[in-house]
Amino acid sequence: MGFGTFDGVHPGHVFFLKQLKSLGDEVRLVIARDSSVTSIKGGKPDYNENQRFTMMNDLSIADSIVLGDPDDHYKVIHEYKPNLIGLGYDQHANLSELEKIFPDINIIRLESLKPNQYKSSIIKKNGLDS
Repeated sequence: MGFGTFDGVHPGHVFFLKQLKSLGDEVRLVIARDSSVTSIKGGKPDYNENQRFTMMNDLSIADSIVLGDPDDHYKVIHEYKPNLIGLGYDQHANLSELEKIFPDINIIRLESLKPNQYKSSIIKKNGLDS
């Protein structure tokens, strides 16, 4: 299971998904709700949650994609009970806290692909399409 905003698709997102795919039999991707993105990142995403869902679905890498819960970010984990959670290199999740809450789930931080180039905020800042 992997989580993210995925506000536009770029090679870093593809790299993230392929890493997840290499670690398990099935990849379930959780797309952050618009309200969560606004709360966490301090601004609205360029693409709404349905557009971001469609963009990630069009990549055909994840086996299933769901929208996260806007109020309880752990709800989807409790519901689907993944064997593994892959966190992006730049996700602000507290790894030790997650390991305490979900002791039976293997939680790992994934590698980055050119983080100074393939990061949505950098792409937006430079005015490039992702």
